[in-house]
Amino acid sequence: MEAVAIIGGGPSGIVAARYIQSQGFKPEIYESHSCIGGQWAADNPKSGVWPTMRTNTARMVTRFSDLDHDADVPIFPRNDQIKQYLTRYLEHFGLARFVSLNTSLRSVDRLDNRWKLTFEGDQGIFSKQFDKVVIATGAFNRPNIPVIKGLDTFSGECGSVHAFHYKDPEFYRGKRVLIAGGNISSLEIASDLAMLGASKVITTMRRQRYIMPKLVAGVPVESYAFTRGGALFQEQASSEEWAQTTREFILTYSGNPAWYGAPEPDQDVRIAGTTGSQNYLNLVAEGRITCKPWIEKFSDNQVHFLDGSHEEIDGVIFGTGYSLDLEFFSDELKRDLEVDGMHITLADHTFSPKLPGMAFMGQWGQIGPYFPVLEQQARYIAYSWGKTVPIPEEQALIKACQACKENKGETLYQHLMAIKFARLNKSDPSGSVTPLVEELLNNHAVTGLTFRLAGTDALDNAYEQLLEESRLYGVKPTSLRND
Repeated sequence: MEAVAIIGGGPSGIVAARYIQSQGFKPEIYESHSCIGGQWAADNPKSGVWPTMRTNTARMVTRFSDLDHDADVPIFPRNDQIKQYLTRYLEHFGLARFVSLNTSLRSVDRLDNRWKLTFEGDQGIFSKQFDKVVIATGAFNRPNIPVIKGLDTFSGECGSVHAFHYKDPEFYRGKRVLIAGGNISSLEIASDLAMLGASKVITTMRRQRYIMPKLVAGVPVESYAFTRGGALFQEQASSEEWAQTTREFILTYSGNPAWYGAPEPDQDVRIAGTTGSQNYLNLVAEGRITCKPWIEKFSDNQVHFLDGSHEEIDGVIFGTGYSLDLEFFSDELKRDLEVDGMHITLADHTFSPKLPGMAFMGQWGQIGPYFPVLEQQARYIAYSWGKTVPIPEEQALIKACQACKENKGETLYQHLMAIKFARLNKSDPSGSVTPLVEELLNNHAVTGLTFRLAGTDALDNAYEQLLEESRLYGVKPTSLRND
């Protein structure tokens, strides 16, 4: 049985192992930490999870298609419940025996058509050769802090950290805290601190984004915003039509941030961008969070903003994104991949014609939950190598890499990405289901089950499970809203 090396024991690596095993390969998972889970292992030094953190995505889109969460897990699971889920998933498919913990990849060397991987583990430094390798180390473990004048001499007693290193709201009790950035983590940390004892919370963003709550009328936002019907509309509509429709949707279900007292976002949602938080805008409206423009400089314990105002603060938390961490690759391999710190050139975010036998998982940023997308990408990799679907030809890979470069920096969305990979792995149900099922899919959040109705690894009860998901988490008919 041919072995496939999988680097990383987080969600990407685990679901890759599940499908690679199903195609007749032996997966070998190498995890640098003492347990699996990746970002969801809170004690992992490469994890940005904090103790009070819950998912910002609902449970039906924060799972894989062939194992549900335990019945007592809430709509938005705690971080430790996701870790427990991943452990159960590993055990359910008999994958635990293939995991090597405390084993870090140190280098990757090309040997003709094979790959020599050098590891450092409990037994010291060792090397193994593989025909096939999956890089599943994730894209969110090297924090990026912008260069800002005076930051290196900031004297606030709580110092400055990246959101990746935020762990304990108690540390900021009674303190004046600045949170820089407008992504989900920034807004969630700001909300945490405003509700858990910080004396003053200030947020600063380069641009004000539109903000959606996690729940709308008791329904997860994914059931409104990340449906299959929405994805098909976005594929067919003009960019302008999609932007206008999206803005109208946000104003209907969340409102304009300016209505709450936050800055006015650009009318064009493509320029403003979107993010999510259940409590942030309400806390702004209550005066418990103060909004400021972007930072000009720091001086002593003061922050100066671009509008000329300034504030005394005790601490700064930067939620300003991440850069790629591929330190185990040589400069030559990085050049082949055209790694520039934020982007990597891959065909369909997966393969490179210059690195045959190597696949990458999860090396992109997107809006929306990752689990359904990672599962479809894992199936694409496994089915390609197992020859269940055609292996991409070199010219097709070159063309797809060129498209990747041309579209660098574009905003990616969960429902579109999941459908993209499902088409590649031949599990997209389009044309294979009845009109009744098609209607359910178009009005249902895109989950892993969406792609278990047809093709390889179809589930006999996928439709029944989708119906139950829709009953529990779907948009409720008007008649039910009056109950």
